Amino acid sequence: MNATALAVRLFTERPRPRGIAGWRHAHWLAVGTVCLGAFLGQLDASVIALVFPALGRHFDAGFAAVEWVALAYLLVLVALLAPIGWLSDLVGRKTMYIGGFAVFGLSSLGAGFAGALWILVGCRAVQAVGAAMMQANSVALVARGVPEHAMRRALGIQAAAQGLGLALGPSLGGLLVEHASWQWVFWVNVPIAVFGIVAGWYLLPRTRTGQQAAVPGPRTRTAPREPHEPDELREPRRLREPREPRFDLPGMLLLTGATTALLLALSTASGLPLPGWAVAVLLVAAVGLTLALVRQERRAARPILAPGLVNTPGVRSGLAVALIGYLLLFCPLVLTPVLLTGAGVSTAAAGLVVTLLPAAFAVAATVGGGLLPRGWSDVTRCRFGAGLAAAGLLLFAVLPVPGPAVAVPLLTAGYGLGLLLPANNALVMRAVPAASSAVGGGMVNMARSLGTALGMALSVLGVHLAGAASGGRTVLAALAVVAVAAVVLTRPAAVRR
Repeated sequence: MNATALAVRLFTERPRPRGIAGWRHAHWLAVGTVCLGAFLGQLDASVIALVFPALGRHFDAGFAAVEWVALAYLLVLVALLAPIGWLSDLVGRKTMYIGGFAVFGLSSLGAGFAGALWILVGCRAVQAVGAAMMQANSVALVARGVPEHAMRRALGIQAAAQGLGLALGPSLGGLLVEHASWQWVFWVNVPIAVFGIVAGWYLLPRTRTGQQAAVPGPRTRTAPREPHEPDELREPRRLREPREPRFDLPGMLLLTGATTALLLALSTASGLPLPGWAVAVLLVAAVGLTLALVRQERRAARPILAPGLVNTPGVRSGLAVALIGYLLLFCPLVLTPVLLTGAGVSTAAAGLVVTLLPAAFAVAATVGGGLLPRGWSDVTRCRFGAGLAAAGLLLFAVLPVPGPAVAVPLLTAGYGLGLLLPANNALVMRAVPAASSAVGGGMVNMARSLGTALGMALSVLGVHLAGAASGGRTVLAALAVVAVAAVVLTRPAAVRR
């Protein structure tokens, strides 16, 4: 068996059992499987903030070092979303999605057994590979497996699964750290991943046949489907045609390098044990790599950050608002446990309090829009949501901690962000030309991951420079100002061509 035949065999996707494929509600089983991955990814994103203090004690490391357990995950996720989406077109989205569960589960198992902080950071980077394999394919699997009339409802269910994972993360993390150990924060992913592998194998429709699965090579065009091919296979056998432009690997490397340099500079300023001059060097490197990235993207045949698209009216400001929104969401997720545990609150109780923020976000993102006046445009919803977030964060900065009143600003900020981000994403995608919708969606995902990473890094910097109590309050007040900036930046979408 030659290498090509072996590759085709390895990447051949198995069809669902006939009894499942023939059931008229089988598409909801596929949606449920995708929801497992959506839940797992968001659970892991929000649970990690409750583990930082325990990791610092266990590994005798500072906050600036421990935060790389989260930052390494986010950096790899930013870097791999686009190339994995490209690779999935070649080998099949079902294959990549199931593989994502396997990589995520195995790396979670390894993370729990990590004997040193650098090993844990490495396991988290591998974990991000699995998360990217799932995230890059989740919407496409829903789009392929669900009838057109059920599409909106299916995507809403997926968003609800993400919201549930985001909301449960802090509570679950606090309880596991308090009553078990920090290792269980990672080990709890393993049974979910195993269940996801089995469900994906039997419940997801295949996206490639043996003839279609291929190693990277010439792109193909569709040919008429043969009569014996199953009805569930939406993408028929293909014929070869000229190559499309290659993936923008230099752009991906420059983006990763610039982001890593910036976050390392912030971590060094936050106490990471590197020489003081490293901050300036890293900032200069971040600027230089960013300029090189802009130049690369202008000449790339298939750029990951299309300059022409970024300059489309409404897109650049919308991406900035998306980055700000996730910064505003994840910065308090890191700060609040620090403020509460520093005031004597137990880790489990702190987790329950922190849950209020993502829970309100999830409710607003899924059903909260129905409580607003019907005549409100997405621009008005964005500005109202950003205003609520600013009010909540400012209130949090001045209220005494701990105290029952803390629930009010967390709920207010979370609800406002849950109104802001979906409406803003809709504005961005409305401004993106139809032919570039995949690239536009990828840039929104990058803005989300970068905002999350910056939110964590800036919260650690504030705590390091001014202490947990005063530094946390200063950061929260600054976040309120940033939320006001989101109000100003929100623009109506341009007419899509």
